[in-house]
Amino acid sequence: MAACSSSPASCKRPSFEIADVVRAHGAAFAASHSLTPEQSAVLRAVGRCRTAALGGHLDVCRDCGHERPSYNSCRNRHCPKCQALAQAQWIAEREERILPTTHFHVVFTIPSELHVLARFRREEFFKALFAAVSSTLLDLGEEQLGAVLGATLVLHTWTRDLRFHPHIHAIVTGGGLARDGSRWVATRNDYFMPVKLLGAVFRDRLVQGLCALRRAGAFEDFEIEGGLDRLLGKVATKSWVVYAKRPFGGAEHVLRYLGRYTHRVGISNQRMVSMSDEGLVTFRTKNGKAVTLPAEEFLARFVDHVLPPQFVKIRHIGLLAPSNVGTKLARARELLTAPTAAPTPAKTATTWLELVLALVEAETMRCPACGGQLVRGPLPEVGVEARSDTS
Repeated sequence: MAACSSSPASCKRPSFEIADVVRAHGAAFAASHSLTPEQSAVLRAVGRCRTAALGGHLDVCRDCGHERPSYNSCRNRHCPKCQALAQAQWIAEREERILPTTHFHVVFTIPSELHVLARFRREEFFKALFAAVSSTLLDLGEEQLGAVLGATLVLHTWTRDLRFHPHIHAIVTGGGLARDGSRWVATRNDYFMPVKLLGAVFRDRLVQGLCALRRAGAFEDFEIEGGLDRLLGKVATKSWVVYAKRPFGGAEHVLRYLGRYTHRVGISNQRMVSMSDEGLVTFRTKNGKAVTLPAEEFLARFVDHVLPPQFVKIRHIGLLAPSNVGTKLARARELLTAPTAAPTPAKTATTWLELVLALVEAETMRCPACGGQLVRGPLPEVGVEARSDTS
């Protein structure tokens, strides 16, 4: 089964899904593992998504009368089937804020030794991670360019085989607004900043943030061989990896490139391969490789990426910060949209109908029996509105 090359909405439904694993093994997994309320809610939502349990509609062919039930989505932000529309809406909302300039994709990763600390206090650790990335980019922008950068940050917590690996993807403007607002200060088109400098500053900022959390008592019950001081001292001497790459294409492409990261979950249904009668789950990783895990281990890795309740995993800083939209961002756009600059991206989804049509292919409402047009109506004896877990 080939992976989808575009939006999830344009992909054919896989024959095997994560929900199948949840329905087959979720109860046994929950009974043998201590889950948080949020993790339990995610498994419940994924297992019920687009099933009769959530109600739905009936699609009827105008020509031959063929009927097909269409069930409601759970709308959980961790569900792999519910991200396409949210992603398109997000892109449409952000389209007016993207600047017509070079952008770079920068990835901030942490040493594996810190994973145990991140698990111990997820919300506090993730907040410190965001703060460290934000201050690194903004301070170096001021230091290296004398300007205010703009960036969108997205937290991911997984590897391709679903292991725990917190890191932040940042899409950063290739330049910034000068301190006095008089001009746009651009970086080179093919070079952002020295990655070793980014790594060193990021390391120092995060270690400082974790030390502050320790003083505040956030890690009071944390136990590790050698103690927390030894752990922080060890990672403070290592070289931290920061990866920077310029995305290809213009400003509109940058936004859609970023959209792939904002609403991605740990694993998509398109990567699922099979589940054996013995309960072994196989899924694709990368470079044509695959991993096979017992179903309970697969589910354990899957729920390991459930975020704390109400935690915001997408943040905008610098020029893109909400407080700067009407001031510094507007001034930057004014400078960049002079006649010699690149044009602003054209809007591609200005109404709800256009948005839906852009997401859902015409084939979706085509009758599988005769090829005629399906019409959506109420599902007989199912009058319950869809209910969702949104943890």
